[in-house]
Amino acid sequence: MTTPAAAPLARTVRGTGPGLLLAHGAGGSVQENWGPLLDDLAAHRTVVAPDYPGSGDSPDEPGAPHSLDELADRLVAAADAAGLADFDLAGYSLGAAVAVRIATRHPGRVRSLLLLAGVAGGSRRLRLLADQAIALTAHPALLADHSLAVVFGHTWVEALPAERFDELRAALAAAPVPAGFHWQFELAGRADVRAELARITVPTLVVSTTEDGLVSPQQHRALAEGIPGARLAELTAGHLPMVERLPELRDVLLGFLADADGAPDAARS
Repeated sequence: MTTPAAAPLARTVRGTGPGLLLAHGAGGSVQENWGPLLDDLAAHRTVVAPDYPGSGDSPDEPGAPHSLDELADRLVAAADAAGLADFDLAGYSLGAAVAVRIATRHPGRVRSLLLLAGVAGGSRRLRLLADQAIALTAHPALLADHSLAVVFGHTWVEALPAERFDELRAALAAAPVPAGFHWQFELAGRADVRAELARITVPTLVVSTTEDGLVSPQQHRALAEGIPGARLAELTAGHLPMVERLPELRDVLLGFLADADGAPDAARS
């Protein structure tokens, strides 16, 4: 079950040991979403982290249709190129939906699954927010305000000193929009993996960011409730816990890897 061959994605490969495949979120990249955690993860795993087309170091592919199936296959191809026969799998935001698709499309490859602030699907609100973000790329200052109001958690934003808030607002407005922003947000808005969740049999941890105004906690709970035996953990953060709650997120991810190391082989089949 594969899509036609496509150009290899740019990928970050770090560390040694068992494999860990990472899937990033819409409008992000490996460095933006997973960068603060790569050193810690690479201390325990051979980390393979591809950039989607139009993100990070992967060139844009104008006019190319993109789907969860395609991204799933191309991320697994990146794991193949790095020599990983199987791997633990962590997906963030849109990457969580990609990770679910990998787990159901390539079930023999995945040892365990972590879904962070993940998209399950079927949310009219998420589709509206994704469309709004796409429209606001023509208005960088408004897109920055959209991020501050929706993407970041209210507790974290309200606690920022005034000077830091103004600096962050200006930095967001000045940040370039990735070439793949539009298609990635469009895919995030329409992706729906709910029907395949019951087919996942590997140990799974779903991490819900409880102040997430972009991908709501209801989406996270739908993932946890749909996957047999999945555990749910909560972080008091918005949609960017790697910014707001990095030490706590690091503990969750390293605990996930320790649990994966201790999981019986039968549970990974």
